[in-house]
Amino acid sequence: MKALTVKPGAADSVRLAEVPEPPESDGPVLVDTVAVGICGTDREIIAGDHGEAPPGADHLVIGHESLGRVATAPDGAGPAPGDLVVGIVRRPDPVPCANCAIGEWDMCRNGRYTERGIKGRHGYASERFRIHPENVVRLDPRLDRVGVLIEPTSIVAKAWEHLEHIGRRAAWSPRRVLVTGAGPIGLLAAMLGIQRGLDVHVLDRVETGPKPRLVADLGASYHTGLADVAPDADIVIECTGAAPVIADVMERNARNAVVCLTGVSAPGRRLHVDVGSLNRGIVLENDVVFGSVNANRRHYEQAARALAEADVGWLERLITRRVPLPEFPDALDRRGDDVKVVLEIGR
Repeated sequence: MKALTVKPGAADSVRLAEVPEPPESDGPVLVDTVAVGICGTDREIIAGDHGEAPPGADHLVIGHESLGRVATAPDGAGPAPGDLVVGIVRRPDPVPCANCAIGEWDMCRNGRYTERGIKGRHGYASERFRIHPENVVRLDPRLDRVGVLIEPTSIVAKAWEHLEHIGRRAAWSPRRVLVTGAGPIGLLAAMLGIQRGLDVHVLDRVETGPKPRLVADLGASYHTGLADVAPDADIVIECTGAAPVIADVMERNARNAVVCLTGVSAPGRRLHVDVGSLNRGIVLENDVVFGSVNANRRHYEQAARALAEADVGWLERLITRRVPLPEFPDALDRRGDDVKVVLEIGR
């Protein structure tokens, strides 16, 4: 079968290759892949900056944002032939640590977890994959065109869950949300805020293209400058990873605010930050700043419900390009109007 592979650590080694059929050891559920999403992590792996092949392999099948249909499954497994499904990315470490032992593998303490398409396990950018039933999430059939968004939605579902958990430390009735970045993560974070009935503001630097209209049609407010955003957000979800933006938003929020950092910053850039002033503000206003990454099964299920409740037409507009697998280099090429690019594998 065909799959998109790289040699981890070797820049620009990505190619469409013939690989063996998925082994039964991967799981009893056989899935025909419909599509995979392309994100920044995939591009980092392709650049040689990240990624780890399975033990004994010299290549890694990439792709962690999956969508597929079950081809075969054992009776009573849960997923059944014809079901629309996504595969969970992370697997708990084999020790396991205290969190992995109770299904909270997104909070792994020892780093021995594996991730499909990223770290130690082949991913989903192949014509077929096998998987264990406990790592499959079934979707509403109406999501057959947009279900590939489940994985990024699971990331923000976790962020929202943790935001709300932290907020319950006191009498907390959030009203205003600031989301920085109008990429897929930012737009999906904003969507979950709108679903909660909150006043959502999205900050991004682009003034044209699909992003401003996507935000407006969601029912949120779009801004291209931080000075245009009132400094009283109860919740800040930072999705850019841009160091200057992070420093600015941490100083522009309401008392008792909670700031969630989801963007991963590139190292090496130095900024002049008045740490004393920043610390003073966080302490005296009882602010919380925390980071969040990955997701467990509960968050995937929350994501599936959120997408099922959303306007499917709006979700389809997040996918700004669909590229057939044989033309994969086109999907890896960044374009100015891109929001989410998807590789079509078996539609």
